[in-house]
Amino acid sequence: MDLTKVTTLERFILDQERFHPDATGELTNLLYDVALAAKMIGAQIRRAGLLDILGSAKATNVQGEMQQKLDVLANEIMKNALNHTGRVCAMASEEDEELIPIPAGYSPGKYAVLFDPLDGSSNIDVNAAVGTIFSIYTRVTTSGPGTLADVLQPGNRVVAAGYVMYGSSVMMVYSGGHGVHGFTLDPTIGEFVLSHNNICTPTSGKYYSVNESNFFRWSRGIQLAVRGFHGEDPTRIQGKNSRYIGSLVADFHRNLIGGGVFMYPADTKNPRGKLRLLYECVPMAFIAEAAGGKATDGTRRILDLVPTALHQRVPLVIGGASDVDYVKAILEAMEETG
Repeated sequence: MDLTKVTTLERFILDQERFHPDATGELTNLLYDVALAAKMIGAQIRRAGLLDILGSAKATNVQGEMQQKLDVLANEIMKNALNHTGRVCAMASEEDEELIPIPAGYSPGKYAVLFDPLDGSSNIDVNAAVGTIFSIYTRVTTSGPGTLADVLQPGNRVVAAGYVMYGSSVMMVYSGGHGVHGFTLDPTIGEFVLSHNNICTPTSGKYYSVNESNFFRWSRGIQLAVRGFHGEDPTRIQGKNSRYIGSLVADFHRNLIGGGVFMYPADTKNPRGKLRLLYECVPMAFIAEAAGGKATDGTRRILDLVPTALHQRVPLVIGGASDVDYVKAILEAMEETG
């Protein structure tokens, strides 16, 4: 790599701002704050086996799920990277039950940030890919500390969103609503550099990602859709290859680049779905749509759903537009026939 010609994350975002005369640079700096947190989390993940930070923290989060030690650490890193900058009015995290206020003594800013600090953290113990997911909104309140109104906004009001995948390399993928761009961390210079410019996801891909151990707990419509992905509906859709890691970031990233569809539908055990609308579904839906894909809860557009609670769960079907539409058509037909 010619280090005299690399485009860093900061330079790329600054270049994008030249096309927006009203840009103030605050969003650029906020994204760079997130990138700094990602570098810190990535460093801890690489050293996890050496520092006794693998395994359970012997505590549960607000979802009632067992927290991993790195969940707790990543959550604190994210909060501490954002809470003192004057750019954020409030935060919300999958790991915290309530809204996270800005500490006393620091001025609240114009943005609200929501995040899943370490998605798929149970995979850490087996050295599989995990990630951080985030979304950024412009606050709706006019001054003072942020409130729930600032974070309980529909996804169609997101101004930027993205994820960081910690795998064989550390990669940050983000969108400000105009294209999707990927940056790989170059450890020799400590910077994220542009590696995937203007990512476009295939309309119909070769992969489907779903936990088929839940098959008999799914609705009839979801079962029919998955059978179509198996190749049982060749007149409507081409059969696909099954790929499922169990980390949303890793599964979504593979399908975003290579083409495919990810599903986590509702079932009899999780009738409202399992993934969180604000921390997982909305940011990924924003990325998917910016790359030419789609995201629904089966029938409704994810970005149009109005959240009613910080930890609201919804089903998710996300990926290539044709693949998502195929699932939607089956579920709507099942609803019509009862």
